[in-house]
Amino acid sequence: MSQQLTIGPHLVQPPVVLAPMAGITNAPFRTLCREYSGGKGLFVSEMITTRALVERNEKTMQLIRFDESEKPRSIQLYGVDPATVGKAVRMIAEEDLADHIDLNFGCPVPKVTRKGGGSALPYKRNLLRAILKEAVSGAGDLPVTMKMRKGIDDDHITFLDAGRIAVEEGVTAIALHGRTAAQHYGGTADWDAIARLKEHVPEIPVLGNGDIWCADDAVRMMRETGCDGVVVGRGCLGRPWLFGDLVAAFEGTGKPAAPGMRQVADAMVRHAALLGEWIGDEARGVIDFRKHVAWYLKGFSVGSEMRKRLAITSSLAELRAGLDELDLDQAWPVGADGPRGRTSGNNRVVLPDGWLKDPYDCAGVSEDAELDTSGG
Repeated sequence: MSQQLTIGPHLVQPPVVLAPMAGITNAPFRTLCREYSGGKGLFVSEMITTRALVERNEKTMQLIRFDESEKPRSIQLYGVDPATVGKAVRMIAEEDLADHIDLNFGCPVPKVTRKGGGSALPYKRNLLRAILKEAVSGAGDLPVTMKMRKGIDDDHITFLDAGRIAVEEGVTAIALHGRTAAQHYGGTADWDAIARLKEHVPEIPVLGNGDIWCADDAVRMMRETGCDGVVVGRGCLGRPWLFGDLVAAFEGTGKPAAPGMRQVADAMVRHAALLGEWIGDEARGVIDFRKHVAWYLKGFSVGSEMRKRLAITSSLAELRAGLDELDLDQAWPVGADGPRGRTSGNNRVVLPDGWLKDPYDCAGVSEDAELDTSGG
């Protein structure tokens, strides 16, 4: 099993990538994950909207701020208009804003798909090709990769056609989430689709995504599908140390000891502190951290009242004081390695009117379809 993944000039070893997640994979969380991995792997920004980037939206410009230690700097872009995507990519290349550009064709949320973006877009083959052509030509020496799903639903599967178009337009690597847009995050990821894509586009690396909850899952996915690397999303929610486990599994150095409650509490405070430093306001950092509390505490013996209290803290001192009231000698809970995050499935995919009539006609997609806010 190859453990050497190259994304353009960048060697990603072990072949592990942090998936972009809206509101999650900001600079503080990427820093935490990188610390546990010893700096190994590739850590991608939150989704950046091309229109907001080109317009230099204030929030977007903060989202693309990288820590000095981040190498390579990796930005994920979302866009539906080839011209706007091209402008955004050229801006990144000319202003040295990143070292790698990933394009989002996998997001299943309605506000994205109703505009024809995310996981809806690859159905329009010619539009996909036009966007990839603009991105690759505008990127210069920067590698351009893409992340996608199997298709819109079981009747509109697009990943093999999209993979071939990506190869023809010079995309460096493809990540496939083994679910359709209709599945959202429900059911089981189809790893067979990842194997089929790898056979279909042997020219470039294929990365697998979906249902990697522990390091053993990542190793098994690569063995069973022949993919060149893994993309880890919801499995690391409240578990940034998963990247340390992944490095150990791929390097064969033995599984690190699972953290107990004391180590988890320390990680929670550090995460909240990093958010405060990044935002420039401790209280706002702790408030932003609230969404992570339940993920970190999953499986531990923590009463419902204390869980609620920890989820409404607004200072580091308050967060630390609450955590110190817990039984900090608890070991890592059995079963806490399993699924986490959203699991809803079988949703109706919201699409623009007439989207499915013709897989090649791009009429009706314009700059107006661009989202104006970044982060998903």
